[in-house]
Amino acid sequence: MHEIKLLALDLDDTLLREDLTISFHTKNVLKRVEAAGVIVMLASGRSPAAMDRYARDLGLHKRPGYLVCNNGTTILESHTGTVIKEFFLPMEAALAVYDLVDAEGFPVQIYDEGTIYVSRRNEYADIDQKLTGQRQVVVDNFRSFLAAGAQKMVVPGDPALLRPLETILKTFIGDRVTIFTSKPYFLEILPPATGKGEALAIVAQLLGIDRSQVMAIGDSMNDESMIRWAGFGVAMANGDPRIKAIAKAITNKTNEEDGVAEFVEQYILKGQDHAG
Repeated sequence: MHEIKLLALDLDDTLLREDLTISFHTKNVLKRVEAAGVIVMLASGRSPAAMDRYARDLGLHKRPGYLVCNNGTTILESHTGTVIKEFFLPMEAALAVYDLVDAEGFPVQIYDEGTIYVSRRNEYADIDQKLTGQRQVVVDNFRSFLAAGAQKMVVPGDPALLRPLETILKTFIGDRVTIFTSKPYFLEILPPATGKGEALAIVAQLLGIDRSQVMAIGDSMNDESMIRWAGFGVAMANGDPRIKAIAKAITNKTNEEDGVAEFVEQYILKGQDHAG
């Protein structure tokens, strides 16, 4: 395996435990990874506001680096908060998605500045609010609100109902947008040709790091492009079977069992003193 210089980590169900915290042990291991000269980067579907506490928890605000937010539609500097790249949904395609989704009876969510804007109140938006700590606002004329621009849309719903909706959207909207599930109950709509993998490629280029020197760890379909692009793509033991199928390796332990820490100890820190 090539020497790893950049480690990209998903948050939910990967780095975070069920109680939405990063364990003390995992934080220590990641500090040792950085001390070994590897850049640690977070790549999440969360908004910048919902990622900030974790970036600070890992001390990423203290040194130059990057954060991939909103599943790759926002890239910012972790130490300054400056946005490096932003990608927005094509308006016509976004409205077409909204009209189809609304006609099928599903609500829609978009995100901005620590707020979840919803077309109507729903149980999954409540879950999102608990997961991210963001406030929730119901917008009366959501279509007009959406027309002002959005980086991504989320369609929340019962996973069994979202699967046929995903097929319908891919059939009728096609490659005008990027479509995948993050949580099983969140169908995500992004600009065309965007995702964590595309964002990771941009960051690696900025850092002068070859993709063969990049390790990416994730668990869900929003991690697919990142795991495919990285020289060493890793799926969590608790990950989606489709992600496990494309990954070069799978962690032995789940997110509840410090799976990330155990894996990077073995593959990045192997041979070093493990007593630290």
